[in-house]
Amino acid sequence: MTTMRSRNALRCRKKFLHYFKQGFADETYLAWERNYKWTAHERWMEALAPDRFRALLRDGAYEEIAKVAVGTESRTNLLFSFEKMALRDAVKSPAGARIFAEGLYDFLHGRGGDEARFGRWCEAVAALPRRQTRVLTWPLLTVFGFIAQPERHIFLKPMVTRRAAEAYEFDFVYRSKPNWETYASLLAFAERVREDQQSLGPRDMMDLQGFIWVMGSDEYPD
Repeated sequence: MTTMRSRNALRCRKKFLHYFKQGFADETYLAWERNYKWTAHERWMEALAPDRFRALLRDGAYEEIAKVAVGTESRTNLLFSFEKMALRDAVKSPAGARIFAEGLYDFLHGRGGDEARFGRWCEAVAALPRRQTRVLTWPLLTVFGFIAQPERHIFLKPMVTRRAAEAYEFDFVYRSKPNWETYASLLAFAERVREDQQSLGPRDMMDLQGFIWVMGSDEYPD
């Protein structure tokens, strides 16, 4: 049996259950917060599973990889419209598509530990061509790992996540410029939620991000 680490964790649990009485199995939760994300993951695995991703890279199909990745995300509401536009612009050129495709594969399936791969992914995204809106933002940086590997990676919406951490009484280490310390802190926050809310049945980072979203979003007032 899981023990709440703070009164705030219990208060957050009660808020989540107010909206979704059956926890992460609640039909309304699935319809509002999970199913569209899982559908994106399934589409990703159909088109860019590791073996397929590697084969496309070997063939130099960088633009196809970028098109599939961007198209998969575009069917979700995870990014704002201006972020989607900035991403499309960044991978429109052959050079941008190559930086994106090689960097994303390395982040998801490359060598080295999580910190090293994350750092190289930050460098790749920072190197993408930019028109007006900057591309190196937390949502753009984290959305593809979240869709591709929801057992491992989580999505960061800064404002909502900071509000949720405050509500949960978790010391979230946040800096606006993407960095490993902040991402590692978010992963730790997610694991704290997983431990505390185990009886609600979280399956993966999509559920943990869903819980965090409910705690911090204006869509779910206290």
